[in-house]
Amino acid sequence: MLRTFLRASITTFLVFGMTTASTPAKASDLESTLYMDLKDGRVIIEMRPDLAPKHVARIKELTRRGFYNGIVFHRVIAGFMAQGGDPTGTGRGGSGKNIDAEFSNEQHVRGTVSMARSNNPNSADSQFFIVYATSEFLDGKYTVWGKVIEGMPFVGSIKRGDQADNGSVTDPDKIIKMQVAADVK
Repeated sequence: MLRTFLRASITTFLVFGMTTASTPAKASDLESTLYMDLKDGRVIIEMRPDLAPKHVARIKELTRRGFYNGIVFHRVIAGFMAQGGDPTGTGRGGSGKNIDAEFSNEQHVRGTVSMARSNNPNSADSQFFIVYATSEFLDGKYTVWGKVIEGMPFVGSIKRGDQADNGSVTDPDKIIKMQVAADVK
């Protein structure tokens, strides 16, 4: 009786395609997933092309070129966010290609990944930030393109900056390596 029940349960599981944490993601999911390796471990980011297709495409393009490997988190404010993606490490650099804003109604909650920009809404380039806590004042004003789905404690251990200097970090932590999950063998 138990064996029949278990066999039926497994069959139902396989037929309806239910997944568990140990079941590998589908290839399409891997194409929308980033692995960001930090000093303390791997952060997994689920990208949101449904919200920001141009931004996700650009992040993937830069990631595949190795652009983010070794780039620092130059601005980190305790209780707010960690910002990186500037090859100069100053907060004034980028990849050289601006992306028009793709604002949405997605909220900035813990783990949200958004594009940094200047006062010009269409000035996002390669810099992004990950919020540590709900930051409603950012909602609808910054392009949300992803969410940390695993490894937020590693983001939380990124070296903090000087509060008196807008979060500027001396000897900052860096992204060791960033990869699109579909590219990892």
